[in-house]
Amino acid sequence: MIIPLADRAGQTQEYYFSVKLAEVRKLQAAGHDVINIGIGNPDMMPSEATLQALYESARQSNAHGYQSYKGTPGLRNAIARYYEHTYGVTLEPETEILPLLGSKEGITHISLTFLNEGDEVLVPELGYPAYRAVSKMVGAVVKEYPLLEEGGWQPDWHAMADQVTARTKIMWLNYPHMPTGAPATRELFEKAVRFAQEHRILLCHDNPYSLILNQRPPLSLLAVDGAKEVAVELNSMSKSHNMAGWRVGWLAAAKPYIDAVLTIKSNVDSGMFKPVMDAAAEALANPDEWHAERNAVYADRLDAAKAFLDALNCTYSNDQEGMFLWAKLPETIQSPEELVDDLLYNKHVFIAPGFIFGPKGARYIRVSLCMPKERIWEAVQRIS
Repeated sequence: MIIPLADRAGQTQEYYFSVKLAEVRKLQAAGHDVINIGIGNPDMMPSEATLQALYESARQSNAHGYQSYKGTPGLRNAIARYYEHTYGVTLEPETEILPLLGSKEGITHISLTFLNEGDEVLVPELGYPAYRAVSKMVGAVVKEYPLLEEGGWQPDWHAMADQVTARTKIMWLNYPHMPTGAPATRELFEKAVRFAQEHRILLCHDNPYSLILNQRPPLSLLAVDGAKEVAVELNSMSKSHNMAGWRVGWLAAAKPYIDAVLTIKSNVDSGMFKPVMDAAAEALANPDEWHAERNAVYADRLDAAKAFLDALNCTYSNDQEGMFLWAKLPETIQSPEELVDDLLYNKHVFIAPGFIFGPKGARYIRVSLCMPKERIWEAVQRIS
């Protein structure tokens, strides 16, 4: 290279799944049949109405130009109706919703908007790697807050309070939790809002799993009284509507937060493709029966996924939500990383090691339900 890398590029590693999926593709190119139960890549289709809306919109003469940085009114109104129906939360479509190119983009925009170099970010000690990676990229200091395994992977609020300083600006929260599958509860969200109010920090809730194998009514953090004063919520259609590759998500928040993030976002991209937004608006109107059918397929895969974990002598909770199973490895397995590579290269089965979600996950693995049950059962046979 003719110039050196920026400091942030040298401090940031390539995303684990980017590296590992390249290895999977190499094995497949060599003729090996790899069963990938490591990533949350939905294998089912969006609704037929969604696909028809995409087709019809793409044939319109006004569909292919630049669109508003705030998305179409149709999409924002659809998100508002979806939040009212799903969570009982009222959002003002014009001022409290900002469509995004997937919620992962929102993590970056929020961090760029509210964090200065040296500011502190509270990140769960087990969580989506992007929370840590993006915080570091913008020069913030990551502080991992403890999750209590014996308490169902809930935050340790007393320990977290001791971590807060005058430089603490953001706390990342994600329930239903990935990777542990811990469910969202009203009590948890109320505690989180009170914590943010008391310590004057911005509470950022990432909410993509609330409609996947949920064992209780889905929740939004914004349903809690006072939440809009101190919190923003990211949501996504990737998991809940089988639209991971479409890159459609949004930020829901009070107007001042939306306006602030828009100042950054409008300098980064030039809006979304209108047919994608029109199709997303249609998808958000999918009936409850459509979601029930999708969840029935995931539920049908649980027995196979649990049999896979049983074959490895893992232990796990049955009270998990989302499209993964989180499991603890037996003490007889010395190196989880070696186990993952052994399964990949010798059994041609790919699973996710828990350490990629934080040091506390070193003795864990995560198995995805995004694979037909027949293929998961085949993975069971390969390792049995």
